[in-house]
Amino acid sequence: MSQTARTRPEASEQALSDAYDTALLDLDGVVYAGGNAIAHAVESLGTARSGGLHLAYVTNNALRTPDAVAEHLTELGIPTDADDVITSAQAVARLISEQVPAGARVLVIGGEGLRVALRERGLEPVESADDDPAAVVQGFGGPDLPWGRFAEASYAVARGVPWFASNTDLTIPSARGIAPGNGAAVEVVRIATGAEPQVAGKPLPPMHRETILRTGAKRPLVVGDRLDTDIEGAFNGEVDSLLVLTGVTDGAQLLAAPPQHRPTYVDADLRGLLTGQPEVVEEGDGFRCGGWTAQAGNERLELAGDGEALDGLRALCAAAWKAAGDGTCELDGGKALARLGL
Repeated sequence: MSQTARTRPEASEQALSDAYDTALLDLDGVVYAGGNAIAHAVESLGTARSGGLHLAYVTNNALRTPDAVAEHLTELGIPTDADDVITSAQAVARLISEQVPAGARVLVIGGEGLRVALRERGLEPVESADDDPAAVVQGFGGPDLPWGRFAEASYAVARGVPWFASNTDLTIPSARGIAPGNGAAVEVVRIATGAEPQVAGKPLPPMHRETILRTGAKRPLVVGDRLDTDIEGAFNGEVDSLLVLTGVTDGAQLLAAPPQHRPTYVDADLRGLLTGQPEVVEEGDGFRCGGWTAQAGNERLELAGDGEALDGLRALCAAAWKAAGDGTCELDGGKALARLGL
């Protein structure tokens, strides 16, 4: 897909909750971390919902069912129905159902979320490579998934059984830090077999298709914390995106983002849904946002001025992304980010 490379974050005179009809929200690192609500998430989502914004929760985590996710969100103070939750398990189950006979057996390496999604598509989950599966599907199974499950997948895949993965996120945020994600588990089977799975989750088209089919969104805004899943998924779907800095992405990664990883908007947390977004203006050799001006020097990104740290970050994004063009900015932004406390 050919798209013009974004060279700066965009402005919005309207609050984002008014400019879009549906927020497609990632969960881990955006709404909660380690099961606990992230600061300002509950209040911000409640205000956005009461103002008419449809909230849908789109997660690459295939472990839990939509019912379980909805119950958890409701307990956190975010009233949610199961129909408002879209998972990579649902996306991969649809993908499998389009390639195997109705009622086919599928070897499951993962949790209950995968099993429920497969049954929804009329497929039969099984536990062994000796159960004559028509496909193998792998999704995040939690920290207690036995090592032998990877061997079971490897036996079937080595025999030529088609292999599917809900997603390939290498990491997942937790209350104690960054933990291995499903992508790390997929690598185990890849190493053992030399095979490549078909992948459904963000940032790939099957997940975007599943989301639009289930939400009916006309003017969606993807809200996420990961450049390589949430923001790239929005890029692939040709929809706008908001990056929040409550998860895995830091300032240095944002400045170095290639075109497919550059969000439309950047904000600290979900309060960004309730406000407009400031304009980033090109001035001379640099860019100004609020009280900050940033430009690309010979070896580093340079920042002058003062004001809100996020405005400085937005100005730095513009300087870095314009300098990078269709590539990745290699200029050192460390000193500028340290000045912003980022």
